Amino acid sequence: MSEDSRPLVLSSPLPRTLDLIFSPENLKRLHDRYRVIETTDEALPGLPDAILEEARYIIGQPPLSEETLARLKSLKSVLNVESNLLNNMPYDTVFARGIHVLTTGQVFALPVAELGLAMALNLARGVIDADLDFRTGRELWGGDGNQKARLLTGAEIGIIGYGDLGKALHRVLTGFRPQIRVYDPWIPDAVLRDAGVEPADLATVMAASDFVFVVAAVTSENRAFLGEKGFSSMRPRAAFILLSRADVVDFDALLKAVASGRIVAASDVWPEEPLPADHPVRQMPGFVRSAHRAGALDVAFKKMGEMVLDDMEFMDKGLPPVRLRRAERETVARMRSKPVSVN
Repeated sequence: MSEDSRPLVLSSPLPRTLDLIFSPENLKRLHDRYRVIETTDEALPGLPDAILEEARYIIGQPPLSEETLARLKSLKSVLNVESNLLNNMPYDTVFARGIHVLTTGQVFALPVAELGLAMALNLARGVIDADLDFRTGRELWGGDGNQKARLLTGAEIGIIGYGDLGKALHRVLTGFRPQIRVYDPWIPDAVLRDAGVEPADLATVMAASDFVFVVAAVTSENRAFLGEKGFSSMRPRAAFILLSRADVVDFDALLKAVASGRIVAASDVWPEEPLPADHPVRQMPGFVRSAHRAGALDVAFKKMGEMVLDDMEFMDKGLPPVRLRRAERETVARMRSKPVSVN
């Protein structure tokens, strides 16, 4: 045991950095209260036994084998700052030992929801295309420029997934007085009704919506569950807006539906990131593109660090974490989102 009595923290927050997620004040707070050893996912298992035995917290979610976990004798919590809970550790052992696995993903909910709203308004009113036409002298004035326009106000809206992102999206849409239907098989209908939305099955959400927002996480059961059948059922010129993860969508089917002119779409996430330079979606009309930037605001990253510190200090007092979301033993191993490679 070191003579320094401050708790020991192992830091492997890739793709984040400590400077990214902690404000200067909170970074000082971290180093004043804790001894911090910066490492990498690959190097962590090779750290000396004395360090691993003393480590109280891990910032990041590096892969942990049963062997490595057994050496982490004082571990209280793994604090995931990537936002996707990863299936990279023996969760049964983690939960049996009372180790908290926590995620900061909720910091991205409002920024993602606001960009989703911007995408919906653009698809409804053709903002980007009108701007590009104006730059080249091809603008259409007045009603001539609104032949495909519609209002978001009073629209029928479907939300697929009602976790932190879905709830934030509901909040930013409320002022438009829409009718909102939600499909989320992990939430009871009564909970959805209490939240002020209408529970619905997937087929209804796809077929009865003017705008469909996808904010569902990827699990072992739902890869590519949004495909040709759903797209073909959508209303003509309905908008499909993907904000969570690309793996929940059959992307070839989505591109085919947009290319046909039947629907319009927007996406912040992609099957490959970055996409190849010659990918057909880059030039596709009726598609609004964003480079996985919906949540990546500095204010969100700095809130992440604040929440991490608050919950570490609560756990130091023998209290449960309150600001971060705890992984659930029944569902965490079913998560299949790809780790992000850039902030």
